[in-house]
Amino acid sequence: MSKTISLRPRLSEKSYSLSTSRVYVFDIPKGINKHSVAGAVEAQFDVKVSTVNVANIPGKPKRTVSITGKRSKNSTGKRSDIKKAYVTLMDGYSLPFFAAVEEAEVQEKATQAKVEKAVAKQVDKAAKPARRGLKLKKEETK
Repeated sequence: MSKTISLRPRLSEKSYSLSTSRVYVFDIPKGINKHSVAGAVEAQFDVKVSTVNVANIPGKPKRTVSITGKRSKNSTGKRSDIKKAYVTLMDGYSLPFFAAVEEAEVQEKATQAKVEKAVAKQVDKAAKPARRGLKLKKEETK
């Protein structure tokens, strides 16, 4: 049963900052408990789970206004409820959700280092006196 649970990772800035401390956030179905979430994560990603915390987030009320012709109609609705699982992994384990983001950061740092090196080279080149070629005096040529 643990393989059939749909675990959708939440990819946001907050979950990215939590992933640095081995905590990953998943959207889970409403009828699932902590034990089945831990089993599903271990089965799907081949990692060891340390702890699981579950949060039920109720949906916020939403108001929509529809104006058609001379009639205006206010209707109230509700956003759907969300259940999140905060899964902490054991030491030495990680999930590859933010690997592309980290790779992009490394690539950006490398590009920035190349740019700084090129700027330093231009500054050094500008600091050197310009060579105007060989200037021969008229007396020496005669």
